[in-house]
Amino acid sequence: MNASGRPFASDLGRARPRVLALAIALVACVGPVRGASSGAAAEAGAPKVLRYAMRVAETGFDPAQISDLYSSTLVANMFDALYEYEFLARPVRLRPNTATALPEASADFKTFTIRVRPGIYFSDDPAFKGARRELTAEDYVYSIKRHFDPRWKSPTYTSLNNNRILGLDEVRQAALRDKKPFDYDAPVEGLRALDRYTIQFRLAEPNPRFTDQLSDPARTGAVAREVVEFYGDKIMEHPVGTGAYRLAQWRRSSLITFDRSPTYRDVFYQEEAPRDDPLAQAATKRLAGRKLPMVDRVEVSVIEQPQPRWLAFVNREMDVIEQVPEDFTYVAIPNNHVAPNLAKQGIYEVRYLRNDAAMSYFAMENPVVGGYSADKVALRRAIALAVNVDEEIRVVRRGQAIPAQSILAPGLWGYDPAFRSEMGTFDRAKAKALLDLYGYVDRDGDGWRDQPDGSPLVLDYATQPDDLNRQLITQWKKNMDAIGVRIVFKTAQWPENLKASRAGKLMMWGVAWSGGPDGEEFLVLGDGPEKGQANHARFDLAEYNRLFQRQRTLADGPERMQVMTRMKEILVAYMPYKAHVHRIWTDLAQPWVLGYHRNVFLREFWRYVDIDPVEKARRTK
Repeated sequence: MNASGRPFASDLGRARPRVLALAIALVACVGPVRGASSGAAAEAGAPKVLRYAMRVAETGFDPAQISDLYSSTLVANMFDALYEYEFLARPVRLRPNTATALPEASADFKTFTIRVRPGIYFSDDPAFKGARRELTAEDYVYSIKRHFDPRWKSPTYTSLNNNRILGLDEVRQAALRDKKPFDYDAPVEGLRALDRYTIQFRLAEPNPRFTDQLSDPARTGAVAREVVEFYGDKIMEHPVGTGAYRLAQWRRSSLITFDRSPTYRDVFYQEEAPRDDPLAQAATKRLAGRKLPMVDRVEVSVIEQPQPRWLAFVNREMDVIEQVPEDFTYVAIPNNHVAPNLAKQGIYEVRYLRNDAAMSYFAMENPVVGGYSADKVALRRAIALAVNVDEEIRVVRRGQAIPAQSILAPGLWGYDPAFRSEMGTFDRAKAKALLDLYGYVDRDGDGWRDQPDGSPLVLDYATQPDDLNRQLITQWKKNMDAIGVRIVFKTAQWPENLKASRAGKLMMWGVAWSGGPDGEEFLVLGDGPEKGQANHARFDLAEYNRLFQRQRTLADGPERMQVMTRMKEILVAYMPYKAHVHRIWTDLAQPWVLGYHRNVFLREFWRYVDIDPVEKARRTK
């Protein structure tokens, strides 16, 4: 998920850049920098194409209707948010994107005034009837309002509404109450275009990190009203933004092709590399001053199974492999470095700790595993205690993860490396004792525990039909068998499980959530008003909800950290989520890929990458 992923995706802000250190440094293996021969050759030759594969299918391309990581990654390269994170800077820094500067923020962090840069244009589209369409402040007003329009059922509505933009939710409630279309022309006190290029936000409560909410193009990217009205319910299929790329071809769940947008503004490679990162240093030396994007076309395939995804890379059909599949860890990166045979081919690695938590959730409204009574809490705690995370890391993930003590990922504000909890404990004896104490015993002699009322205890766990998930559910079966709890698995494709999860139809599901760089992006998973959106477990506890709103208004410091720690403790105590691990990814790139790197807080990396056609021809002939 954003389950991003933020699924679902993520973000933060204030009137000055946030600086946060990543939990581990990126480790890179890079060959010598070759002569700068690719520029002229590419101009005269065939288009430069970047090819790679996603392991999960996309759902669509409308910022108001998506939240999964995979769709968000694609959308982020077509739409523009007002702000962005610098690609290579460590610690991470926020900078203007389509805005001219960071916001003018009031002293109480309730009013933010932003000026949009003139001369930015949307990609050409029939919706504009031949006119060249400039980006304006009103486009951002309209785009944010779309998340509040009940028509689009936006999965990020609640997250945006948590900002308490004055008057905006009232327009939504009026549409729901009167059963009329959302009134986009109704004046909203807290969201106004003051003139063609100036937008102002006014909040009911202080939000020192509000600017970060405006840095995710997959959430707050600008959409033109004419385009939405032109395509109507088919807007998911017709993305039109101001970003570096535009959609060229879409074979659903198979191949998505993007072309460089001819209307993209003049943006140049001006990144700052950390001194201790040779890969980033080589990129900035080679690419400084180049006009972005450098690649003409991006082809993204959907290859769910790890073996064909790996073979496509080693057979040079893919330029990059995002996360070496677990099954091929020891072949590709023995001792966490590129295998000698691959290094001889010029293949290099980017290794990084993800800003994510891989977890399983319990549906809190489910009659078997949900609820807040002592027996239901004991059941979830027992199940979580029986999960052998160390074995999962060793056997399934091939050592490419670290155990999680809470749902907060390393590198985020609010993460405490010293925090220890039952979330990270494996204790089958304690699990069995809890089940016995609360009456989850075998009452009919069939070898499986029953519920306290004598009815069968059967866990339904949703999963996907790929090799990694097959191995993960094998671990689940082994763990539950060891404590006498029956578990069955229901397999469906990712988009189907996502849809069912949002509707509250799943009992348990294993997902990964990414976000940041602020811990709020993860703590939102327990926020009651987010049920069915970020909060797939549908956890809803008054104390937690109150604390979630309180931490939003606090500046970063000891008081906010104390509130966030208490929230983590509540999630451990009630266990709506069992956080398993924080994943370590190693990406590999072919030697002709220039500038490949990763910043875990942004997804729009395509424009920072180039392809050297001379080197590619030399390596592949």
